[in-house]
Amino acid sequence: MTNEILLQLLAAFLFTMGMLVVLMRRDTIMILMGIELLLNAANLSMVAFSKANHMIDGQLQVFFVITIAAAESAIGLSILVNLYRNFGSIKTQSATTLKG
Repeated sequence: MTNEILLQLLAAFLFTMGMLVVLMRRDTIMILMGIELLLNAANLSMVAFSKANHMIDGQLQVFFVITIAAAESAIGLSILVNLYRNFGSIKTQSATTLKG
């Protein structure tokens, strides 16, 4: 198998693991880590496709995705700090009382 196929298989595996973490875990930090796995799998796939096609477009888009992922992590962690201060827990069930 070529390197491009192996990279796409790795990206698919990372995406699947991230999706399983997001769907099956109840801990909010683990859900955020699953989202990061999803974004990193998309990054790996974009870089592999752009390398295979000898284009730099996918590699440029990865910088934007990394920036968005960093902002998502900062906002998500600040929300978790506020949840812990108000409810003493960071479980997703404690956030259901925030419904309007």
